[in-house]
Amino acid sequence: MEYSEKVMDHFMNPRNVGVIDDASGVGLVGNAKCGDIMKVYLKIEDGRIEDAKFKTFGCGAAVATSSMATELVKGKTLQEALEVTNKAVMEALDGLPPVKVHCSCLAEEALHAALWDYAQKNEIHIEGLKPPVDDVDELHHHGHEE
Repeated sequence: MEYSEKVMDHFMNPRNVGVIDDASGVGLVGNAKCGDIMKVYLKIEDGRIEDAKFKTFGCGAAVATSSMATELVKGKTLQEALEVTNKAVMEALDGLPPVKVHCSCLAEEALHAALWDYAQKNEIHIEGLKPPVDDVDELHHHGHEE
């Protein structure tokens, strides 16, 4: 299985690992099929993501996609953060092997779950944001793998 240099870099030296104690929003998602669990913490001020951290229990690709996803959302508005899709994460990592595409879906869902948590706590509506899912596998059916 071939991983890009960027995937290896984010796996070996993941950015933003940890917990934000007073997080504005926290998202936890899992994939029962492969056992990956991802938790994303966001610190949001004035409608912008000031900081993002994650804890991931999973394979190297899951760690790399969490790392990249948190990097991509820092400094963005809530609306811009929604545009950080699994496709955007994969492109930023120079691609993933087909069997690992679902890891990028997990990163997208964890991020969106944290945004949802923030929106619920603050009673705000984020255009285009959907409620989080319990099991990412059911949502994506590994259908992104061509």
